[in-house]
Amino acid sequence: MPRNLAILLFDDVEVLDFAGPFEVFAVSRDRYDGQTSLFNVYTVAQSAGPVIARNGLSVNPTYTVENCPPPDILLVPGGRGTRAAIDNPDLIAWIQRVAEPAELVLSVCTGSLVLGRAGLLDGLAATTYHTEFDHLAALAPTATLKPGTRYVDNGRVITSAGVSAGIDMALYVVERLHGVEQARWTANHMEYTHWQPDQPA
Repeated sequence: MPRNLAILLFDDVEVLDFAGPFEVFAVSRDRYDGQTSLFNVYTVAQSAGPVIARNGLSVNPTYTVENCPPPDILLVPGGRGTRAAIDNPDLIAWIQRVAEPAELVLSVCTGSLVLGRAGLLDGLAATTYHTEFDHLAALAPTATLKPGTRYVDNGRVITSAGVSAGIDMALYVVERLHGVEQARWTANHMEYTHWQPDQPA
């Protein structure tokens, strides 16, 4: 069975933060039969209706937080919209609730600020967008911050640096869950020649 993978959307979300990982997880299929999806990828927002991402892109989330299937993997992207998200107690409570039973919780860019506000980075290592480490330190004072690190794996919580780093993190997650050859197959399918297997911080 494919893992349920929910990608949270909110106004002013950074486009590549969610679209890059969405592409990785959505196209990752069994490399032998080319048919079996490894992830059931869907988007979720706090309420129904279009989300207006950065630079005016309109996106229609598949679910709301009220009817979203329970995710095995939750991904929180970043963007300027995280400034409102971290002060949204209902959204933070939903993240805390679905993150507790999830197999993995992922963030891209300033999505780590939202995880920090939710208390999900307490005592862990984390990275974020290169200008936001002071902000992350204020929200997650017990976290060990890793500037200059592409992504950081704590076991259940994985954070990545900004924007394009989310693609690398997503391929790493494919590698971790399904093996390096599956990750290579996915990167080749995307013609993403930048990615190489490596060890996260």
